[in-house]
Amino acid sequence: MMDQPQGVPQRHPSLFEPGTLVLIAILCVFGAIIGMQLLVSLGITANTSLIGALAAMALARVPVAMFTRYRSIHVQNLAQSAISSATFGAANSLLLPIGIPFLLGRSDLVLPMLAGAFAAMLLDAYLLYRMFDSRVFPATGAWPPGVAAAEAIKAGDEGGRKAVLMGVGFVTGILVSFVKVPLAAIGFVGSTAVSGIPMSAFGVAFIGNIWALSMFGVGLLLRGYSSQLFGGPLFADIIPKGDLMAAYIPHGFMIGAGLVALFQVAQLLFRRSEAQKLAEAASGVSDAEVKRALGLGTVAYLAIAVFIALVGGLMSDMSIGMLILFVLYAAFAAYVHELIVGLAAMHSGWFPAFAVALITLIIGMLIGFPMPALALLVGFSAATGPAFADMGYDLKAGYILRGNGADPVFERDGRRQQLFAAMFAFVIAGAVVLVSYQSYFDQNLVAPVNKVYAATIKAGVAPGVAWQLFLWAIPGAILQLIGGPKRQIGVLFATGLLINFPMAGWAVLAGIACRLVWEKLRGSTGEGDMEVFAAGIIAGDAIFSFFDSVIKNFRR
Repeated sequence: MMDQPQGVPQRHPSLFEPGTLVLIAILCVFGAIIGMQLLVSLGITANTSLIGALAAMALARVPVAMFTRYRSIHVQNLAQSAISSATFGAANSLLLPIGIPFLLGRSDLVLPMLAGAFAAMLLDAYLLYRMFDSRVFPATGAWPPGVAAAEAIKAGDEGGRKAVLMGVGFVTGILVSFVKVPLAAIGFVGSTAVSGIPMSAFGVAFIGNIWALSMFGVGLLLRGYSSQLFGGPLFADIIPKGDLMAAYIPHGFMIGAGLVALFQVAQLLFRRSEAQKLAEAASGVSDAEVKRALGLGTVAYLAIAVFIALVGGLMSDMSIGMLILFVLYAAFAAYVHELIVGLAAMHSGWFPAFAVALITLIIGMLIGFPMPALALLVGFSAATGPAFADMGYDLKAGYILRGNGADPVFERDGRRQQLFAAMFAFVIAGAVVLVSYQSYFDQNLVAPVNKVYAATIKAGVAPGVAWQLFLWAIPGAILQLIGGPKRQIGVLFATGLLINFPMAGWAVLAGIACRLVWEKLRGSTGEGDMEVFAAGIIAGDAIFSFFDSVIKNFRR
C-alpha cells in the first residue's frame, strides 16, 4: 500500500474513478450470475466477497500502469463490498422473492414483487449504513465474515508474521473442509450419510461473543439430535416424533426472543444511563441518528408495503380494514426480520433469513390473509435482512482496513464510498435479474426454499399452531431477557434451533473450547493472533465453499 505524504489529509479512493468502476461493474455482473445460479441449483448463496478482493489483488500484480490503483487496500475493499452485494442482492433479495408468486401460479405478481423487493433491498442496506457504529450495531461487534475479508486483504498487502499466521489458518480451513465425517460417528446410529466440517463455524467461535455463540451451538445440536433426544414416549404429546419444527418450537422461540430484542433496542435508545451516554459518545453514530434512521425506515417500509399492496391488486382480494392490517403487519414484519437477521449476523456470522421469513408467513396465515397477499408478504420479508447483514460485514471489513476509526473523517468518507459501491451493485443485480428471471422460470428453476413457502401457503395452518407459537415464545423471551442486548442469547439460540446442521454445532463448541485454551495459554497478548488465525480459517472455508458450489453446479 502506498504511503500518504505526512501532513496531507488521507483521501479515500472513489468508486467513480473509471478504472475502479469498470472492474467493479464486471465483478458485479459475475457475482449476480453466480449467486442466482447457485441459489436455484443448490439452494445456497456462496460468499463471493473474497473473490472480489482476490481479483483486485491479482490485477495489482500485473505490470501495467493502469492496474496500480488496485494495489490500494481500499479499492480492494470496494471490490469485495460490491461483488458480495451483487451476489446476495440478486439471489436472496430479488430472485428468491419473485419465485414464490411464480410457484403459486400468479405470474402477474412477479413484477410487482420484484419492484417491491428491489426497493426493500436498497432500504435494507441504507439503514445498516446509517446505524453501523452505533450502540445497536457497533463497529466493534464481531461481524466475523467482515473480519475475515479485512484480515485477508491486510495479509496480502503487508506480509510478515501475521500473513504467515493468516496463511496457516487459510490452508487449515481449506484442508479440513475436504474432510467428510460419517454421521454415525457423531451419534446418528445406523445412518450412512456423511457431513462436511463447516470450518467457518469453527473460526467464528474465536471472534464472536462466547455466550451468544455457545447458545447458538447448543441450539444447533438440539435441532440436529431432536429425534433422538425427544423422540421417545415421554415427549410424544409435546414433540411428535421428536420433530421440533413440526411442533413449531424454533418458530416460537424466535418470535419471543425477537420481540424482546426489539424492545431492548427501543430501551437502549430511549432510556439511557450515564454509562450508556458515555458509550454513545465513544461510538461514531449517536442514538439520535439511529432514531432518525429508524423513523425513516418505518415510513419507507410502510410506503413499500402500500406500493406492493396496490400494484399487486390486493384491494380486490381484501376489505379496507384487512388491507390496512396487511400494510401495517408487512412493514412491522420486515422491520423485525431485518433486526433479527442483523443481530444474528453480527454475533455469529450466520443468519436464519429463510426461516424467519417462514415465521412471518405462518403468522400472516393465522391472521387470515388470502393467498396473493401471503405470497407478497413472505417475499417482502425474505427480501429484507440479507442486504442488511451483508452491508454489516462489508462495513466491518472497511472499518478494520481504515484503522478502526482512528481518522473519523477518512472513516466516514470510506464508509460512504462503500455505500455507493453496494448501491451500484444492487442496480446491476436488479438489471441482471430483470433480464434473466424468465429463463429460469421457463426451466422451472427456483430457490428450493420457495417450494417450502408455496407448500405452506397451499396446505394452510394446522389447528393449535397459534397456541404452540405463544407457548414457546415465552421461554424464548425469558432467555433473551436474561442475556440482555449485548449477548443476544435468545436470538442466537433460536437461530440454532432453526438450522438443521448438527456438525456446525460441534464445530462452534469445539472452536469455543480451543479459544478458551488459547486465551489461558497466551492471555490477552494472543488475542490479535487468534483473530488473524480465525479469519484465515473463515476465508479458507469461504473459498472452498465457493469453488465447491461452482463445481457441483457444473456437474448437475
